[in-house]
Formats: sequence, C-alpha cells, structure tokens
Amino acid sequence: METEILKARIFDTADICDRTRKPKFLGFLTKEEAVYAQLTLKSRNTEYSFFGGYSEAERVMLGCFPEWDGDRVFPVSSVTFIYRKSDKLTHRDFLGSLMALGITRESVGDILSEDGRTVAFVRDDVLNFIVSQICKIGRVGVEVKKGHTLPLPERKAPLSLSSTIASERLDCVVAALCGVSRTAALEKIESGLVSVNSVICEKSTKIISEGDILSVRGNGKFSIKSMGCKTHKNRIVLQYEKYV
Repeated sequence: METEILKARIFDTADICDRTRKPKFLGFLTKEEAVYAQLTLKSRNTEYSFFGGYSEAERVMLGCFPEWDGDRVFPVSSVTFIYRKSDKLTHRDFLGSLMALGITRESVGDILSEDGRTVAFVRDDVLNFIVSQICKIGRVGVEVKKGHTLPLPERKAPLSLSSTIASERLDCVVAALCGVSRTAALEKIESGLVSVNSVICEKSTKIISEGDILSVRGNGKFSIKSMGCKTHKNRIVLQYEKYV
C-alpha cells in the first residue's frame, strides 16, 4: 500500500471510530505498515491495537476502538485446509487461489502450512465465501473447515546463506541479499521497497548492523547474523538468514 494512501486510510479509520463511537478496522497490514500506523496514530487520542488471529502473527489488523469498548474483538477468523501429505502445497498456492476468487490481499492474514494442513487467517466477511467456493487448491482437492486446532503449523526454518559485500551500507547489503547490482538495489531503496526493522528506509547510506531485519518487497525477509570477518581481498563476509 502506498504511504500516502495508507496514511489517509489510517486517519479515516480513526476518524470514523471517533465520529461513530464504534470500532473500526483496517487491514490486514504487513509488519511495516503496522509500524507506520503506530507512528501515524501517536499524535491522536484514538485507542487502537493490532491483532492477526494469534499472538505471533506477522500480518495484523489495525483496530480503532471507542473508550467504552474494553473487549476489543477483531473481525478475524481462521480457515483450515486438509489435503494429502504427499501433495506439497505452498503459501503461494493458497494465496493465488484466494486471489482468484476476487478476495483482496488485505482480507487475508498469515497462511501457515505443514504437510497435509494449512491454516489461513482471514477477515470474518470472507470466511463463508471461502468455505463455500474452494474445493481445490490448484489441481489438489482439499477439505475446507472453519476454525483451526492447536498447535498451529510451524513456520519453516530460515535458510542460512552468505555473501561478500564492500561495505555495511544498505545499498551494498540489499544488492547481496537480492542478487542484484547496486544500481538495482538503490532503485528498490528509493522506491520505498526496503524496510529495516519494520521501518521503510529510503537512505541508501544507512549502515546495517548484526541483528537487523531487512524486508525487500518482492524478494523476501532477511536477518543479518554476522558481518565480522573479511576475505583476503578485504571484502566483508555477510552471514544472513532468509525466511521461507
């Protein structure tokens, strides 16, 4: 979501809540969008919180609440897809099938998969439509049920990777993480596609440190593990993890 559009929608959500004295919701939002929403609402008296269906959710809904609403119930539901363990379905397969129904990305939160089971968190208003319309994901037949059982499918372990960089500057790091030139990395940064620790960063000279989390829209999310060692050509060895 473009920053100015997101800002306007955040203010609209808060304004409608204040005017009607009823809860109002926006999202699901990415982690970066949620951080931006938090910063945007700092200057207001509006009561708000975030929820994505479970405590560790990455995509979350923004809820603005009137003072009288102590329950803070979010319109978030879950749906479970059951299929043969031999059918290796991915996050992309499920998201593609949901989008093919005309459901917007904003209406779908986290999608968690394991062998034979996937749990998706969605807005309440699309739950019945999903259950009634989906019987296949791609060419794979699935059983669709409302709700989910615990434990939830675990996220896949990140991939441990390494590369070498000339410096700790953001453009150098992004080029290495994405396997592109520094010019292409700079374009991504200046286009607002790169976030550092959930905050969009358009400054290519920002110095990246161990422990930083970088997200590059279209390329994924990365955790910087180490940048201490150097090669015999005096290049920095970058150790990182890519979330899958």
